[in-house]
Amino acid sequence: MNAPKCTEYDYINFLVAAQRVLSAVEAARSHPESDRQVAHDAYTRLLQRLPPDSKALWTEANGCIELNKGLLIIDDTTLDMPYASQMALVSRHWSGTHHDVVQGINLISLVWTEGDACLPCDYRLYNKTQDGRSKNDHFRAMLQQAQARGFQPSLVAFDSWYSSLDNLKLVRDFGWDWLTRLKSNRQVSLRPGEQQTVSQLDIPQTGLTVHLRGYGLVKVFRTVDPHGNADYWATNRLPMTEPQRQLLADRAWLVEVYHRALKQFTGIEAGQFRLERSQRNHIGLYLAHPKYGLLSTT
Repeated sequence: MNAPKCTEYDYINFLVAAQRVLSAVEAARSHPESDRQVAHDAYTRLLQRLPPDSKALWTEANGCIELNKGLLIIDDTTLDMPYASQMALVSRHWSGTHHDVVQGINLISLVWTEGDACLPCDYRLYNKTQDGRSKNDHFRAMLQQAQARGFQPSLVAFDSWYSSLDNLKLVRDFGWDWLTRLKSNRQVSLRPGEQQTVSQLDIPQTGLTVHLRGYGLVKVFRTVDPHGNADYWATNRLPMTEPQRQLLADRAWLVEVYHRALKQFTGIEAGQFRLERSQRNHIGLYLAHPKYGLLSTT
Protein backbone atom coordinates (compact mmCIF):
# COMPACT_ATOMS: atom_id res chain seq x y z
CA MET A 1 0.00 0.00 0.00
CA ASN A 2 1.35 3.41 -0.98
CA ALA A 3 1.96 5.91 1.80
CA PRO A 4 -0.40 8.92 1.90
CA LYS A 5 0.90 11.92 -0.02
CA CYS A 6 -0.10 14.26 2.81
CA THR A 7 -0.68 13.96 6.54
CA GLU A 8 -2.62 15.81 9.21
CA TYR A 9 0.55 17.81 9.94
CA ASP A 10 0.61 19.03 6.34
CA TYR A 11 -2.98 20.18 6.75
CA ILE A 12 -2.21 21.88 10.09
CA ASN A 13 0.71 23.72 8.47
CA PHE A 14 -1.70 24.82 5.76
CA LEU A 15 -4.14 26.09 8.41
CA VAL A 16 -1.36 28.10 10.03
CA ALA A 17 -0.36 29.74 6.75
CA ALA A 18 -3.77 30.11 5.09
CA GLN A 19 -5.42 33.53 5.18
CA ARG A 20 -8.88 33.27 3.63
CA VAL A 21 -9.52 30.28 1.38
CA LEU A 22 -9.64 27.00 3.31
CA SER A 23 -10.31 24.10 1.00
CA ALA A 24 -8.64 20.92 -0.26
CA VAL A 25 -7.90 22.67 -3.58
CA GLU A 26 -6.13 25.55 -1.81
CA ALA A 27 -4.25 23.15 0.47
CA ALA A 28 -2.92 21.27 -2.56
CA ARG A 29 -2.01 24.50 -4.35
CA SER A 30 0.02 25.73 -1.38
CA HIS A 31 1.66 22.37 -0.62
CA PRO A 32 5.50 22.67 -0.67
CA GLU A 33 7.05 21.70 -3.97
CA SER A 34 8.57 18.23 -4.03
CA ASP A 35 9.12 15.26 -6.29
CA ARG A 36 5.66 13.97 -5.37
CA GLN A 37 2.91 16.14 -6.71
CA VAL A 38 -0.03 16.47 -4.31
CA ALA A 39 -3.48 16.88 -5.83
CA HIS A 40 -6.49 18.18 -3.96
CA ASP A 41 -7.90 14.64 -3.86
CA ALA A 42 -5.10 13.71 -1.45
CA TYR A 43 -6.32 16.29 1.06
CA THR A 44 -9.92 15.28 0.47
CA ARG A 45 -9.02 11.68 1.27
CA LEU A 46 -7.03 12.82 4.31
CA LEU A 47 -10.01 14.59 5.86
CA GLN A 48 -12.18 11.56 5.13
CA ARG A 49 -9.59 9.10 6.47
CA LEU A 50 -8.95 10.63 9.90
CA PRO A 51 -11.22 9.58 12.80
CA PRO A 52 -13.33 12.66 13.66
CA ASP A 53 -13.00 12.78 17.45
CA SER A 54 -11.46 14.91 20.20
CA LYS A 55 -8.57 12.55 21.12
CA ALA A 56 -6.02 14.69 19.29
CA LEU A 57 -7.07 17.73 21.32
CA TRP A 58 -6.69 15.82 24.58
CA THR A 59 -3.27 14.53 23.51
CA GLU A 60 -2.09 18.13 23.11
CA ALA A 61 -3.82 19.48 26.23
CA ASN A 62 -3.03 16.69 28.67
CA GLY A 63 0.50 17.80 29.46
CA CYS A 64 -0.58 21.38 30.21
CA ILE A 65 -3.36 20.57 32.69
CA GLU A 66 -3.28 19.81 36.41
CA LEU A 67 -6.13 17.36 36.92
CA ASN A 68 -6.59 18.12 40.63
CA LYS A 69 -6.80 21.89 40.27
CA GLY A 70 -8.78 24.50 38.41
CA LEU A 71 -12.28 24.83 37.05
CA LEU A 72 -14.04 22.93 34.30
CA ILE A 73 -16.35 25.09 32.20
CA ILE A 74 -18.82 24.00 29.55
CA ASP A 75 -20.36 26.39 27.07
CA ASP A 76 -21.29 26.45 23.40
CA THR A 77 -20.89 28.89 20.55
CA THR A 78 -22.14 29.16 16.99
CA LEU A 79 -19.61 29.11 14.17
CA ASP A 80 -21.19 31.48 11.66
CA MET A 81 -21.81 30.04 8.19
CA PRO A 82 -24.59 32.21 6.75
CA TYR A 83 -24.25 31.00 3.13
CA ALA A 84 -23.60 27.28 3.78
CA SER A 85 -27.09 25.77 3.68
CA GLN A 86 -25.84 22.67 1.82
CA MET A 87 -22.99 21.89 4.22
CA ALA A 88 -23.24 19.11 6.77
CA LEU A 89 -23.63 20.14 10.45
CA VAL A 90 -25.01 23.56 9.48
CA SER A 91 -28.39 24.43 11.01
CA ARG A 92 -30.10 27.28 12.85
CA HIS A 93 -28.75 28.23 16.29
CA TRP A 94 -28.94 31.13 18.70
CA SER A 95 -25.89 33.37 18.47
CA GLY A 96 -24.82 35.53 21.40
CA THR A 97 -22.75 37.58 18.97
CA HIS A 98 -25.73 38.52 16.80
CA HIS A 99 -28.40 38.18 19.53
CA ASP A 100 -30.48 36.31 17.01
CA VAL A 101 -30.97 32.86 15.47
CA VAL A 102 -28.39 32.41 12.71
CA GLN A 103 -27.11 29.67 10.44
CA GLY A 104 -23.95 27.87 11.51
CA ILE A 105 -22.33 24.97 13.34
CA ASN A 106 -22.80 24.64 17.09
CA LEU A 107 -19.54 23.93 18.94
CA ILE A 108 -19.76 22.77 22.58
CA SER A 109 -16.48 23.21 24.46
CA LEU A 110 -15.17 21.83 27.73
CA VAL A 111 -12.31 24.02 28.93
CA TRP A 112 -10.07 23.89 31.99
CA THR A 113 -8.99 27.09 33.71
CA GLU A 114 -6.50 27.88 36.44
CA GLY A 115 -5.67 31.51 37.07
CA ASP A 116 -5.83 33.27 33.70
CA ALA A 117 -5.08 30.14 31.64
CA CYS A 118 -7.93 28.70 29.59
CA LEU A 119 -7.24 25.42 27.81
CA PRO A 120 -9.77 23.32 25.87
CA CYS A 121 -9.72 19.61 26.71
CA ASP A 122 -12.80 18.27 24.93
CA TYR A 123 -15.46 19.36 22.46
CA ARG A 124 -18.56 18.15 20.63
CA LEU A 125 -20.35 19.31 17.47
CA TYR A 126 -24.11 19.45 17.89
CA ASN A 127 -25.97 17.60 15.12
CA LYS A 128 -29.13 16.19 16.66
CA THR A 129 -30.89 15.54 13.34
CA GLN A 130 -28.22 12.98 12.45
CA ASP A 131 -26.94 11.51 15.73
CA GLY A 132 -29.99 12.11 17.93
CA ARG A 133 -27.89 13.59 20.75
CA SER A 134 -29.03 16.74 22.52
CA LYS A 135 -26.73 19.39 23.98
CA ASN A 136 -27.40 17.92 27.42
CA ASP A 137 -26.34 14.48 26.13
CA HIS A 138 -23.06 16.00 24.98
CA PHE A 139 -22.70 17.81 28.33
CA ARG A 140 -22.97 14.56 30.26
CA ALA A 141 -20.73 12.66 27.84
CA MET A 142 -17.92 15.22 28.18
CA LEU A 143 -18.12 15.26 31.98
CA GLN A 144 -18.12 11.46 32.08
CA GLN A 145 -15.04 11.50 29.87
CA ALA A 146 -13.39 14.11 32.11
CA GLN A 147 -14.09 11.97 35.19
CA ALA A 148 -12.65 8.90 33.45
CA ARG A 149 -9.50 10.91 32.62
CA GLY A 150 -8.94 11.64 36.30
CA PHE A 151 -10.18 15.23 36.62
CA GLN A 152 -10.94 16.43 40.15
CA PRO A 153 -11.83 20.08 39.54
CA SER A 154 -12.50 22.54 42.32
CA LEU A 155 -15.77 23.42 40.58
CA VAL A 156 -17.73 22.93 37.35
CA ALA A 157 -19.39 26.00 35.81
CA PHE A 158 -22.00 26.13 33.05
CA ASP A 159 -24.86 28.23 31.72
CA SER A 160 -28.58 27.87 32.49
CA TRP A 161 -29.07 25.83 29.29
CA TYR A 162 -27.24 22.95 31.00
CA SER A 163 -28.82 23.28 34.46
CA SER A 164 -31.27 20.38 34.13
CA LEU A 165 -31.72 18.06 37.09
CA ASP A 166 -29.99 15.17 35.32
CA ASN A 167 -26.92 17.32 34.73
CA LEU A 168 -26.82 18.70 38.27
CA LYS A 169 -27.17 15.22 39.75
CA LEU A 170 -24.40 13.85 37.52
CA VAL A 171 -21.96 16.51 38.75
CA ARG A 172 -23.01 15.77 42.34
CA ASP A 173 -22.53 12.02 41.79
CA PHE A 174 -18.91 12.72 40.80
CA GLY A 175 -18.42 14.54 44.11
CA TRP A 176 -17.86 17.88 42.36
CA ASP A 177 -19.24 21.33 43.20
CA TRP A 178 -21.05 23.31 40.51
CA LEU A 179 -22.05 26.89 39.71
CA THR A 180 -24.70 27.75 37.16
CA ARG A 181 -27.45 30.19 36.36
CA LEU A 182 -31.12 29.29 36.71
CA LYS A 183 -34.08 30.37 34.63
CA SER A 184 -36.33 32.79 36.48
CA ASN A 185 -39.20 30.26 36.54
CA ARG A 186 -37.20 27.49 38.25
CA GLN A 187 -39.15 26.00 41.16
CA VAL A 188 -37.66 26.31 44.66
CA SER A 189 -39.01 26.31 48.21
CA LEU A 190 -38.10 27.80 51.58
CA ARG A 191 -40.44 25.47 53.43
CA PRO A 192 -41.78 22.00 52.53
CA GLY A 193 -44.79 22.13 50.24
CA GLU A 194 -44.47 25.83 49.43
CA GLN A 195 -43.11 25.96 45.88
CA GLN A 196 -42.39 29.25 44.16
CA THR A 197 -40.27 30.47 41.28
CA VAL A 198 -36.77 31.69 42.04
CA SER A 199 -37.76 35.15 40.73
CA GLN A 200 -40.35 35.44 43.53
CA LEU A 201 -37.74 35.07 46.26
CA ASP A 202 -36.46 37.98 48.30
CA ILE A 203 -32.78 37.13 47.92
CA PRO A 204 -30.32 39.12 50.05
CA GLN A 205 -26.96 40.15 48.63
CA THR A 206 -25.29 37.41 50.69
CA GLY A 207 -27.37 34.73 48.96
CA LEU A 208 -30.15 32.42 50.18
CA THR A 209 -30.21 28.68 50.83
CA VAL A 210 -33.33 27.03 49.34
CA HIS A 211 -34.56 23.62 48.26
CA LEU A 212 -34.34 23.19 44.48
CA ARG A 213 -37.24 21.09 43.31
CA GLY A 214 -36.12 17.55 42.50
CA TYR A 215 -32.55 18.14 43.68
CA GLY A 216 -32.03 19.32 47.25
CA LEU A 217 -30.44 22.27 49.03
CA VAL A 218 -28.68 24.89 46.93
CA LYS A 219 -27.61 28.47 47.49
CA VAL A 220 -28.99 31.11 45.14
CA PHE A 221 -27.77 34.64 44.37
CA ARG A 222 -29.42 37.46 42.46
CA THR A 223 -27.46 39.88 40.31
CA VAL A 224 -28.72 42.80 38.21
CA ASP A 225 -26.93 44.12 35.13
CA PRO A 226 -26.72 47.85 34.21
CA HIS A 227 -29.88 47.47 32.09
CA GLY A 228 -31.91 46.19 35.04
CA ASN A 229 -32.01 42.54 33.94
CA ALA A 230 -31.81 40.02 36.79
CA ASP A 231 -29.75 36.82 36.75
CA TYR A 232 -30.18 34.00 39.24
CA TRP A 233 -27.09 32.01 40.15
CA ALA A 234 -27.08 28.73 42.05
CA THR A 235 -24.47 26.43 43.56
CA ASN A 236 -24.37 23.29 45.69
CA ARG A 237 -21.45 24.80 47.63
CA LEU A 238 -23.61 26.21 50.42
CA PRO A 239 -20.87 28.21 52.25
CA MET A 240 -20.12 30.21 49.08
CA THR A 241 -20.16 33.98 49.55
CA GLU A 242 -21.09 36.63 47.00
CA PRO A 243 -17.45 37.73 46.46
CA GLN A 244 -16.51 34.08 45.86
CA ARG A 245 -19.38 33.68 43.40
CA GLN A 246 -18.30 36.81 41.56
CA LEU A 247 -14.71 35.59 41.34
CA LEU A 248 -15.80 32.19 39.99
CA ALA A 249 -18.23 33.79 37.52
CA ASP A 250 -15.42 36.01 36.22
CA ARG A 251 -13.19 32.96 35.75
CA ALA A 252 -16.00 31.11 33.98
CA TRP A 253 -16.20 34.02 31.53
CA LEU A 254 -12.83 32.91 30.12
CA VAL A 255 -14.63 30.34 27.95
CA GLU A 256 -16.29 33.27 26.17
CA VAL A 257 -12.87 34.84 25.63
CA TYR A 258 -11.62 31.52 24.23
CA HIS A 259 -14.55 31.21 21.80
CA ARG A 260 -14.18 34.83 20.69
CA ALA A 261 -10.46 34.41 20.00
CA LEU A 262 -11.08 31.14 18.17
CA LYS A 263 -13.50 32.83 15.77
CA GLN A 264 -11.60 36.10 15.36
CA PHE A 265 -8.07 34.80 14.85
CA THR A 266 -8.55 31.49 13.03
CA GLY A 267 -10.32 30.24 9.93
CA ILE A 268 -12.37 27.69 11.84
CA GLU A 269 -15.58 29.10 10.32
CA ALA A 270 -14.23 29.12 6.77
CA GLY A 271 -13.92 25.43 5.94
CA GLN A 272 -15.36 24.76 2.47
CA PHE A 273 -16.46 21.17 2.99
CA ARG A 274 -19.87 19.70 2.35
CA LEU A 275 -19.28 16.27 3.92
CA GLU A 276 -19.73 15.95 7.67
CA ARG A 277 -16.56 13.95 8.28
CA SER A 278 -14.41 16.47 6.40
CA GLN A 279 -15.95 19.41 8.26
CA ARG A 280 -15.49 17.66 11.61
CA ASN A 281 -11.83 17.00 10.88
CA HIS A 282 -11.25 20.55 9.65
CA ILE A 283 -12.61 21.90 12.96
CA GLY A 284 -10.89 19.20 15.01
CA LEU A 285 -7.45 19.89 13.53
CA TYR A 286 -7.84 23.59 14.25
CA LEU A 287 -8.73 22.88 17.88
CA ALA A 288 -5.92 20.36 18.35
CA HIS A 289 -3.17 22.60 17.05
CA PRO A 290 -1.36 24.42 19.88
CA LYS A 291 -1.27 27.74 18.03
CA TYR A 292 -5.05 27.82 17.71
CA GLY A 293 -6.88 25.27 19.85
CA LEU A 294 -4.78 25.65 22.97
CA LEU A 295 -5.32 29.36 23.22
CA SER A 296 -4.42 30.92 26.56
CA THR A 297 -5.43 34.28 27.95
CA THR A 298 -2.18 34.65 29.89
